[in-house]
Amino acid sequence: MNPIHWFVNFVIRVYTRITCRIDAPDLQQKVPMQGPLIVITNHTGQIEVPLLFAHLQPRKMTGWAKIETWDNWFLNWVFNLWQIIPVRRGEADMNALKKALQALKDGCIFGLAPEGTRNKTGRLRRALPGAVIVAFHSGAPILPIVHWGGEKYLSNLKRFKRTDFHIRVGEPFKINTNGVKVTGEIRQEIVDDMMYRLASMLPEEYRGEYSDLGKATGKYIKPT
Repeated sequence: MNPIHWFVNFVIRVYTRITCRIDAPDLQQKVPMQGPLIVITNHTGQIEVPLLFAHLQPRKMTGWAKIETWDNWFLNWVFNLWQIIPVRRGEADMNALKKALQALKDGCIFGLAPEGTRNKTGRLRRALPGAVIVAFHSGAPILPIVHWGGEKYLSNLKRFKRTDFHIRVGEPFKINTNGVKVTGEIRQEIVDDMMYRLASMLPEEYRGEYSDLGKATGKYIKPT
């Protein structure tokens, strides 16, 4: 690993352990140490991205971020260091997709937030069907990881209060359509089932749009 990369991750690990009480009993044990892997997760704020990147070291991890983020000089430097992939939202960014698939071929973890944007309350928003495309084209296993508590991070930081940050890791699965033609409706059904996996791992008050777990079909989700 690049020494600068290692040092930045070390600083983040120390900083997050000072500002957060991290409750992650199975993070290191359930995340495989090699091979391509798609991690799907909920997206509540600023803290979970650097925390996961740093605490999953030495696994190399990447993901998409909106291209406007590179306008910030500091995030530009950090995201380039982490080799985050810029994506143009609101359009079919094939270059971003190709880079994501190449990262998986290279054995990286690709982090994906199906909601597409932050939910500042911590409650799940309806996911976007485009999140399924990487899974279809790569064939990589998908590992659900959820977290909660981070939505209070900034307000706690202003009061010099530590944040209780909880992380849980689920069981890996793959997408299998059994030859069915994948329409937009089926993509939405698949991504909804992926979100129900996340919702089932969260405390009830965080499930939001996916509160009714009985609506999950599981039709196209197969355990690895």
